[in-house]
Amino acid sequence: MKDHDNQDQTEPLLGGRAREPRQLTNVLLGIIAFALVLFLLVQARFILISLAIAIILFSLTSEAINAIRRLHLGPARIPNWLASLVAVGLIASGLFTLSAILIAQANEVVTMLVTYAEPAQRAIAELFRWMGADVEAAVLESMQKFEIGGYLSTLAGQASNLLSATVLITLFVGFLFAERIWFHAKLVSLMGNEHSARRVAKTGASIMHRVNRYLLVKAMVSVITGAAVYGIFKVAGFGLAMPVAILTFALNFIPSIGSIIATVIAALAVYVVTQDVSNALVTFVVTGLLQFVIGNVIDPMLMGRALRLSSFGIIISLAFWGAVWGLPGMFLAVPIMVALMIVSAQSATLRPLAVMLSREGLPDQHD
Repeated sequence: MKDHDNQDQTEPLLGGRAREPRQLTNVLLGIIAFALVLFLLVQARFILISLAIAIILFSLTSEAINAIRRLHLGPARIPNWLASLVAVGLIASGLFTLSAILIAQANEVVTMLVTYAEPAQRAIAELFRWMGADVEAAVLESMQKFEIGGYLSTLAGQASNLLSATVLITLFVGFLFAERIWFHAKLVSLMGNEHSARRVAKTGASIMHRVNRYLLVKAMVSVITGAAVYGIFKVAGFGLAMPVAILTFALNFIPSIGSIIATVIAALAVYVVTQDVSNALVTFVVTGLLQFVIGNVIDPMLMGRALRLSSFGIIISLAFWGAVWGLPGMFLAVPIMVALMIVSAQSATLRPLAVMLSREGLPDQHD
């Protein structure tokens, strides 16, 4: 009897000891898998960034294609293949036009750097004059060590990558449109039944809806902000109005910190051009108030409660994707976070992650 009791007490202990190595193995496998995924994300960044942008463009234009298909040319409707060709053509022309504008502005920035490099260094060093002549000289000496040529070479390389990315994105979008008529059939075959396929399709539609809403509102708000900054520079008679306005438009797509960086860049541009501290301070205050009103009044009013993302989660997402993919990763951080939250909400195991990523802990609710 005692032997039987001792055996009953020993079995749970042995089972617990057996589970410990298994749990440790699972943790190690998880770490290895995460490291491998991170390695692939970094190594294939150019292709993955292009694919992510292509998926977003495909999502934005899918509803437009459905609207085109509903149009009538006399008694006949526009076929799907023609609507898709029109959409791909418009996307390609838009991308190449945008690339041309960005490259032209990059050339203007290069010219500006060559022209204003030395005056800018002296102007920034003069900001430290109140600390003493030695400090001002030390700051000037430190800034003169920056190799402008290296940065210009990097900028030229980015312009070349931009054209390559435009071609790759156009190809990805074209193939996505070519495959779109088979998406549902493939989902049914993949999931095994119609119900599961519809559930996955509903999740994808929810992601597309929220991301599209976010991007459209952000684009509208960024255009308004960039146009306002352009107007401020033109009215005040400052140079570099167009490059600063385009930078403001682009940086406003980076939540939280993008508007701050854009405001600082606008003030620095004015200070470098005029070398007048008062002009720079006025520009900083005016553009800062503009960004505050648009970011805290107009943006939330237009956005509504479509995203419901945690502010802290957005900062973490910005930091992670910025470290992995650089500046493009910061632009894509919010769409990726939206997709992760919605997908996690569908899984009982991953639902705590969705709750943490959501603002009020309600990831399933939407407008």
